[in-house]
Amino acid sequence: MKKLFCLLLSIFLFSCNSKEKKTIKDKAENLPKEIRTDLYGSYVGDFTVLERDTTRPEKENHVNKINIIIKKITETEVTGQSVVAGNSRALSGQMNVDGNTIHFILKEPGNDKNDGVFDFEIKNDSILVGTWTANNTKKEVTKRKLELTKKEFKYDPNVMLPEEGLYVDYVNPKEEEVTEESDDPEIKDTATYMETVYREASESIFKINSSTQKLKESDVKNLKKIDLEILRNTIFARHGLTFKTKTVRQFFDDVEWYIPVSDNVNSELTSVEKENVVLLKRFEKYAEDNYDSFGR
Repeated sequence: MKKLFCLLLSIFLFSCNSKEKKTIKDKAENLPKEIRTDLYGSYVGDFTVLERDTTRPEKENHVNKINIIIKKITETEVTGQSVVAGNSRALSGQMNVDGNTIHFILKEPGNDKNDGVFDFEIKNDSILVGTWTANNTKKEVTKRKLELTKKEFKYDPNVMLPEEGLYVDYVNPKEEEVTEESDDPEIKDTATYMETVYREASESIFKINSSTQKLKESDVKNLKKIDLEILRNTIFARHGLTFKTKTVRQFFDDVEWYIPVSDNVNSELTSVEKENVVLLKRFEKYAEDNYDSFGR
């Protein structure tokens, strides 16, 4: 009797398993067929203002770096993602092909004040050009243009910030009173005026790799606050974090290797990077900066 029961149980389980596999197979066969998978991937580049309300103070950047990710294309639907300025938004819409023109209209969900509609073409399978129009017509910036190139994101702990140019924080200037004496010793006269000054990073940001080098207190104790901030955020930039603040974006948006892919990369950090983030943040609290005047 026991053997018979085991035999019947085995037959029952086999039958259930077969039915489950058939159901999964049937569902897979009924899914819409994916097309133009060669277009899948990230398209990265400038997201530039086309229309702005000039009666209001300029709070939104003229140019941000954006990543449009195409994830799936079928005959009836396209899904993807937009990643820019600290926001990661789902995209859905349609693709139309007219000769050699591949045209997309993709919408963000619409439940965020910064959502809008992307209208663009992909040329030569690698160049994306088009526009974005805000859903909210009362936004400061209601329209931007896209000029993007297809790029593959890959985490590389060894990439460093390029040494060309100055790393100056133009977003947070200060006004400083300056008093100058006359160059003529016979004229005892002084002039006092206000000058705009900025903080500038040191060469330490090119020499210290905060992703591969386990930092010690002695490595960072004499650094300026802006150095510590940049070294910490370079860790997140290597992992493709999209930065919310303009202060941080100004240092990374123009960097060739930087590709924003997510609004949260904490789980991707290595143990060394996590320890360095904690150390750098601790020293940021007490560090100071020197300010100087720079042209723009």
